[in-house]
Amino acid sequence: MSDAVMKYESVIGLEVHAQLLTNSKIFCGCPVAFGGEPNSRVCPICLGMPGVLPVLNRRAVEYTIRMALAVDGRVAETSAFARKNYFYPDLPKGYQISQYDRAGEPISLAGGIEIEGEDGPRFVRLRRIHLEEEAGKSIHNEPGYDPDLSYIDFNRTGVPLMEIVSEPDIRSPREASAYLARLRQILQYIGVCDGNMEEGSLRCDANVSIRQPGDPLGELVEIKNMNSMRSMERALEFEIDRQSELLDDGGTVVRQTRLWNEEKRETFPMRSKEEAHDYRYFPDPDLVTVEIARSWVDEIGETLPELPDVRMRRFVDEYGLPQDMARQLTENRARADYFEACVSHAADEASGRTVDGAANEARTVSNWMLSELLRVQHENRMDQQTLEARIPSDHLAQLLGQIKEGKISGKIGKDVLDNMAETGKAPASVIEEQGLVQISDTGELEGVVDGILAEHPDDVAEYQAGKTKLLGFFMGQVMRATQGKANPKMVNELLRKKLAGD
Repeated sequence: MSDAVMKYESVIGLEVHAQLLTNSKIFCGCPVAFGGEPNSRVCPICLGMPGVLPVLNRRAVEYTIRMALAVDGRVAETSAFARKNYFYPDLPKGYQISQYDRAGEPISLAGGIEIEGEDGPRFVRLRRIHLEEEAGKSIHNEPGYDPDLSYIDFNRTGVPLMEIVSEPDIRSPREASAYLARLRQILQYIGVCDGNMEEGSLRCDANVSIRQPGDPLGELVEIKNMNSMRSMERALEFEIDRQSELLDDGGTVVRQTRLWNEEKRETFPMRSKEEAHDYRYFPDPDLVTVEIARSWVDEIGETLPELPDVRMRRFVDEYGLPQDMARQLTENRARADYFEACVSHAADEASGRTVDGAANEARTVSNWMLSELLRVQHENRMDQQTLEARIPSDHLAQLLGQIKEGKISGKIGKDVLDNMAETGKAPASVIEEQGLVQISDTGELEGVVDGILAEHPDDVAEYQAGKTKLLGFFMGQVMRATQGKANPKMVNELLRKKLAGD
């Protein structure tokens, strides 16, 4: 950002749209899935044919309540749906069934989440969480289609969307990215949205204005078409810069909706920003008021998993992990589950060697998971599900047990892990098939060490004259001679003893 930008304060609020992981659409029985032949997952209801009546998907309401509870929102006792009227080619009914404060209370009001802000922790309040239906998809200039025509695919019309609207509590693009990342994490933890921004199951519109610190809020600009957190940061940075330069040149910011062009790295006008009255909201006459029993809310609350912040703190307290390590392990629920399962297996593996429990194994497991296991995952382009199929948590625990018992070295363990990722075999099978068992026979190792020292008499003399760093050289020679199979601890002891003349 330019120096001119720094004299202004940016005020940002986000509207996040999360596609819910239901099996069917929000008001009909059509299946929900990404992709597919255009217009193959539609029916008269989601196409808005005359005379049809929508029926609300109970699971969509349940998932919205789950999210409300996860962010300490206030779940309404009654909630209603409204018609949001506007014309767009991919909106078949000419209106969208949604929720709005003035036409029926949304499912959840208030709540919020804490993020790491520019100046320390910041609490971002939520205005509301509501349900609505997705629109269709307009297709322009895509491969396989006539470039002179536009097409409409209604497959995603009626897909259940949960919209999470924040208060304007965010003060920088980086904070906006942190907020969206935290929301995505919570949505995935509680199992209501997969958070896939590339497939559009998580989307975000940003409302941004600037002002002199202490002044009233400036004129609002909405930015759409941001398909990644990095795109959102870039779009906000550009827009804050644009508005700042506009004000510095004596101009005024116009209330409007703008689109983000990732290729050109700039926003451009789409339309003037609508007010709520422009949509002519009114209660949908085809849908009854939703009554939400407190007993149902309590029942849903009992099914919530341990949330990421709580789990991170427990990892610190229970396993003695550093906070940064605990945070990485709890970034997503699947990784955290894998870690705890592996620690449990590792503790069982260690029961014959030590009286210490899971906490004693946790640091080793976390070190391998956040280094070697992530390396293997990235090199093989595996998602978490594929990784767990190839390297189940008990197999990783068995590998670490083989290293602790001295059957293989840590270096060979990394090679075994690579083979496990490729073949899906248990570590014992890989070690046996490739003859990787560590050499721990004193006589055999002594012979190798004697041979290496005999080959390098000058280096031996230098070591004995005080150049003790040569110990690493001798270690390397022994490991090379044994193809990495020598027990490092035993080799170290033998070298020191023989170089000392004992």
